[in-house]
Amino acid sequence: MQIRLEKVNHIRRQRSYCVITMGQTLFGEWFVRREWGRIGTHGKYSVMYLGTCQEALETSEALKLAVCRKGYAPIPVQLPLF
Repeated sequence: MQIRLEKVNHIRRQRSYCVITMGQTLFGEWFVRREWGRIGTHGKYSVMYLGTCQEALETSEALKLAVCRKGYAPIPVQLPLF
Protein backbone atom coordinates (compact mmCIF):
# COMPACT_ATOMS: atom_id res chain seq x y z
CA MET A 1 0.00 0.00 0.00
CA GLN A 2 1.27 3.45 -0.88
CA ILE A 3 -0.13 6.89 -0.04
CA ARG A 4 1.22 10.08 -1.60
CA LEU A 5 0.48 13.44 0.01
CA GLU A 6 1.46 16.87 -1.29
CA LYS A 7 1.45 20.41 0.04
CA VAL A 8 1.62 23.35 -2.35
CA ASN A 9 1.58 26.91 -1.01
CA HIS A 10 2.41 29.45 -3.72
CA ILE A 11 2.59 32.39 -1.31
CA ARG A 12 5.32 30.74 0.79
CA ARG A 13 6.84 28.96 -2.24
CA GLN A 14 6.35 25.57 -0.61
CA ARG A 15 6.11 22.46 -2.78
CA SER A 16 6.53 19.45 -0.52
CA TYR A 17 5.59 15.79 -0.70
CA CYS A 18 5.34 12.83 1.64
CA VAL A 19 5.02 9.19 0.57
CA ILE A 20 3.97 6.55 3.10
CA THR A 21 4.55 2.95 2.01
CA MET A 22 3.57 -0.19 3.90
CA GLY A 23 4.76 -3.69 3.00
CA GLN A 24 6.33 -6.94 4.08
CA THR A 25 10.00 -7.90 4.00
CA LEU A 26 11.36 -11.21 2.76
CA PHE A 27 11.72 -12.34 6.38
CA GLY A 28 8.04 -11.77 7.22
CA GLU A 29 8.43 -8.50 9.11
CA TRP A 30 6.18 -5.58 8.21
CA PHE A 31 7.59 -2.14 7.51
CA VAL A 32 6.33 1.42 7.15
CA ARG A 33 8.55 3.69 5.04
CA ARG A 34 8.08 7.46 5.04
CA GLU A 35 9.78 9.62 2.42
CA TRP A 36 9.53 13.41 2.40
CA GLY A 37 11.08 16.43 0.72
CA ARG A 38 10.58 19.06 -1.95
CA ILE A 39 8.68 18.04 -5.08
CA GLY A 40 11.14 17.19 -7.86
CA THR A 41 14.00 16.13 -5.61
CA HIS A 42 15.11 12.96 -3.86
CA GLY A 43 13.98 13.36 -0.29
CA LYS A 44 14.87 11.89 3.05
CA TYR A 45 13.32 8.72 4.34
CA SER A 46 12.83 6.68 7.48
CA VAL A 47 11.81 3.04 7.90
CA MET A 48 10.05 1.43 10.86
CA TYR A 49 9.93 -2.36 11.21
CA LEU A 50 6.90 -3.84 12.94
CA GLY A 51 5.79 -7.34 13.93
CA THR A 52 2.26 -7.58 12.52
CA CYS A 53 0.20 -6.24 9.66
CA GLN A 54 -2.21 -4.58 12.08
CA GLU A 55 0.61 -2.61 13.75
CA ALA A 56 1.89 -1.50 10.35
CA LEU A 57 -1.58 -0.42 9.25
CA GLU A 58 -2.18 1.55 12.46
CA THR A 59 1.23 3.21 12.19
CA SER A 60 0.72 4.22 8.55
CA GLU A 61 -2.74 5.64 9.35
CA ALA A 62 -1.32 7.60 12.30
CA LEU A 63 1.44 9.01 10.07
CA LYS A 64 -1.12 9.94 7.42
CA LEU A 65 -3.28 11.82 9.95
CA ALA A 66 -0.25 13.64 11.38
CA VAL A 67 0.89 14.76 7.93
CA CYS A 68 -2.64 15.82 6.92
CA ARG A 69 -2.83 18.03 10.02
CA LYS A 70 0.22 19.88 8.69
CA GLY A 71 -1.66 20.85 5.51
CA TYR A 72 -0.80 17.98 3.17
CA ALA A 73 -3.52 16.46 0.98
CA PRO A 74 -3.63 12.94 -0.49
CA ILE A 75 -3.35 12.73 -4.27
CA PRO A 76 -3.95 9.78 -6.57
CA VAL A 77 -0.76 8.03 -7.63
CA GLN A 78 -0.56 7.64 -11.40
CA LEU A 79 -0.10 4.12 -12.67
CA PRO A 80 2.86 3.59 -14.97
CA LEU A 81 2.03 3.40 -18.63
CA PHE A 82 2.48 0.00 -20.25
